[in-house]
Amino acid sequence: MDFETIQFQVEDGVATLTLNRPAVMNALNSRMRAEITEALTTLAPEVRAVVLTGAGRGFCSGQDLTDRAAAANLEATLRDEYEPMLAAVTTCPVPVIAAVNGVAAGAGANLALAADVVIATESASFIQAFTRIGLIPDAGGTWILPRAVGHARAMGMMLFAEPVPARQAADWGLIWQAVPDADFEGVIRDRARVLAQGPTGAFLSIREALAAATANDLSAQLELEARLQGQAGRSADFVEGVTAFLEKRRPVFRGA
Repeated sequence: MDFETIQFQVEDGVATLTLNRPAVMNALNSRMRAEITEALTTLAPEVRAVVLTGAGRGFCSGQDLTDRAAAANLEATLRDEYEPMLAAVTTCPVPVIAAVNGVAAGAGANLALAADVVIATESASFIQAFTRIGLIPDAGGTWILPRAVGHARAMGMMLFAEPVPARQAADWGLIWQAVPDADFEGVIRDRARVLAQGPTGAFLSIREALAAATANDLSAQLELEARLQGQAGRSADFVEGVTAFLEKRRPVFRGA
């Protein structure tokens, strides 16, 4: 596929989607949102994991404020462009790692936090920058943040619009891991390989179960676990996993 605002490549089952407007810190414009959505909803069968990252010195600075058409009708832009893009991340048919290589601000932060796993460089930071221009957090921020870090920290991030360094974000549970900048590429490569070689059907069921857990009571969650585990137990990957365990070898999962 040919893209203007992103780079997209597949190697060893891992698709790397790089936001590629480094001159503006990979700010999101209409074209980029459409290309992210297209790339994630038309994955080739051989793709088993996705890495979402940014070109240059930042991950994503959020909405491109020079995009006058988007600014003229923010409500329509969010419904017509942001919602499909975020749905493409949260319903991606394979696990998604956000590899946050620098500042992630505004909608750019919430795009990263929509991924299944977020790994950041120690020099990265997360900023809910919306109140700096008189707006409220969007792109899922008001849903994601309180569930990840609690009401008090979410409110503080949103009201004060101050950067949260990656190490602090990891300590809060906002992201999975903050790693030294020098180790970042190797860590991302290794983590993506683990997911690409894993039981992707089980991974997606974990995503489904965790998404439901905040709304379910225990009884409903137990019922969901039973249904999802039943699906996993009927999979070829379960058979392979047990066989490999008994044969004392590494499993070779086929994935969903």
